[in-house]
Amino acid sequence: MKNFTLKISALIFLLLILSCDEKDSPEMKCMEVKASAYNSLGNQTRIGTNGKITAWGDTLNPNVPSVAISRDLIDSGMVHGTMIYIEGFNEPFKVNDKMNRRYKKKIDLHLGTDVQAARDFGNQKLNICFEVPEIKAKIATASN
Repeated sequence: MKNFTLKISALIFLLLILSCDEKDSPEMKCMEVKASAYNSLGNQTRIGTNGKITAWGDTLNPNVPSVAISRDLIDSGMVHGTMIYIEGFNEPFKVNDKMNRRYKKKIDLHLGTDVQAARDFGNQKLNICFEVPEIKAKIATASN
């Protein structure tokens, strides 16, 4: 069953990537990023938040797949609240945290308090796709 789910996930992701190349879909953007994982623990998050509050002030919810992004990705249209599709995952992740300015073209998946899962995830290069908010898409189209 796990193999079947992984194949379906890969198929959905492939369809998303293919839609990025279509001329009638300028609002979808795909890219390769570095990826790691973090936990809701005080030593892995913003100081004084007990690991539950993001840099944007959201409260992390273990039932909502969440991701922190490097700040340079904000300029790509991946703003607070954007849903991103990550290679190998069935559900989209919500952008609700941002990373230290020293990181570039990187995402950090929130994996609750499961430290071992974050360690097992390690560091990877993954493809992601996200829909650029309508205003950003219009600005990008107008400037081209």
